[in-house]
Amino acid sequence: MPSEEGANEVNQQDAVPAENKTEMKTSPVKKTKPVKMQLCRVLLLDGTEYEVELDKAKGQQLFDMICDHLNLLEKDYFGITYRDPQDQKYWLDPLKEIRKQIKGGPWVFGFNVKFYPPDPSQLQEDITRYQLCLQIRDDILKGRLPCSFVTHALLGSYIVQSELGDYDPEEHSADYLSEFKFAPNQTKELEEKVMELHKTHKGQTPAEAELHYLENAKKLAMYGVDLHHAKVRQDEKDDSEGVDIMLGVCANGLLIYRDRLRINRFAWPKILKISYKRSNFYIKIRPGEFEQFESTIGFKLPNHRAAKRLWKVCVEHHTFFRLVSPEPPPKSKILRLGSKFRYSGRTQHQTRQISALIDRPAPNFERTLSKRFSSKSMDAAPGYAPYREQNRPDLSKLPPDMSASADAVGAGKLPYADDVPPQGDEEEAAVQETVPPVAEPEVNGTETHAAPEEPAPPEELTNKVDDEIPNVENAVVDELESQALADLIKEAADQNPDMTVTKVVVHKEEGEQQVTTNGTGEDD
Repeated sequence: MPSEEGANEVNQQDAVPAENKTEMKTSPVKKTKPVKMQLCRVLLLDGTEYEVELDKAKGQQLFDMICDHLNLLEKDYFGITYRDPQDQKYWLDPLKEIRKQIKGGPWVFGFNVKFYPPDPSQLQEDITRYQLCLQIRDDILKGRLPCSFVTHALLGSYIVQSELGDYDPEEHSADYLSEFKFAPNQTKELEEKVMELHKTHKGQTPAEAELHYLENAKKLAMYGVDLHHAKVRQDEKDDSEGVDIMLGVCANGLLIYRDRLRINRFAWPKILKISYKRSNFYIKIRPGEFEQFESTIGFKLPNHRAAKRLWKVCVEHHTFFRLVSPEPPPKSKILRLGSKFRYSGRTQHQTRQISALIDRPAPNFERTLSKRFSSKSMDAAPGYAPYREQNRPDLSKLPPDMSASADAVGAGKLPYADDVPPQGDEEEAAVQETVPPVAEPEVNGTETHAAPEEPAPPEELTNKVDDEIPNVENAVVDELESQALADLIKEAADQNPDMTVTKVVVHKEEGEQQVTTNGTGEDD
């Protein structure tokens, strides 16, 4: 039996002061930080803007919200762009958080076509083709997609037919095209030609007119070409910085431009590996029919970020257009050197399969871009100028025949860009061809890893470009005869119905070409 003194001690221990009980009830609870939402502003292809507030969202969430807003199902051809403080354009990575990709500044984005379909007629829905038309039209207006006068007029006539319908002399006055914008340097003569062609499209629905628009636009030499500034050395021993060129990435491979002329192209099946180290970008070329060694070609980019950006674009384009499915991520947990970047979306092959399953009524949408472009230019909108002033050269003054005349340039030695690619921490991607399959050993499609040790390439690397690159008169003449002459002769015949072309003369003076047509009329 416990003593009275012990019982008092127990009672004292059990007794809790009133003030202590109050303190226990009001003990502070750990407060959670308020969620900080970030406003995202996205410039859409029709000139309008889409705003949404997000927190710790990844790029895919924003992309899906935009596509839902546009009612777009065939969304794999599109992407989201943003600009860094140096005004360089990047594609938003769908697998990474947005805040980790945007380094300060407002969250301002653009919704653009990322992969231009080689055959737009295979797109399933009219709304997808409409968005592609908007992108191409912006490319033309900003000088990124040069056209001839005839092409400007033809494409413009399809735009008018799509937005206004059939020509009606009672409804459409003489200046009904003044609010439309068809070309960077639009003239009254062009508007008159557009009006003339618009009259011939009677009966075409908006969807049919847009399909005709795309069928003509896809034939342009710069259609779907993503350009990047670079330099290349004329000779291995040359200590100069090199010659300015442009590297273009498209559905078919890698293109090389100099002085607004395409001087070479490397199709994806011809490329074995693409890699970069620091500010250097390299491609390894498969040996030709009469060649013994593989050749490695190097290019100097403005900086490391530019080289990596070009490398990523190449990996994405090759995967999307050439592979059946993206390369799966490696399962090995062993420490892996090099970039972990992989294209994470669907390939064109997968996109077409999924699009074929779309079963819904055609969505309704309004076509009003032309009026907005003429009455309210988004170039002056705060925060949007970088998206309208793309970091690509203004090719609006480029003759349409010159940009497509590279194939006629003879075989020769490639200008040597740099020393042998350094080994060790170089980022690379081997190129696997599976669509269509080729009779070559299979290697990893888009795997990025440290470059293996390999012997140095031969001192003189083989190439398909002439040593004297500027001497391309023959190439220009060939292209003039095949394309520009046909347009000019047709134009002359339309303006002079009674004239018969009897002679075509090509004048060449100081690198410029002038075409003169001589003809006779019935009254001569």
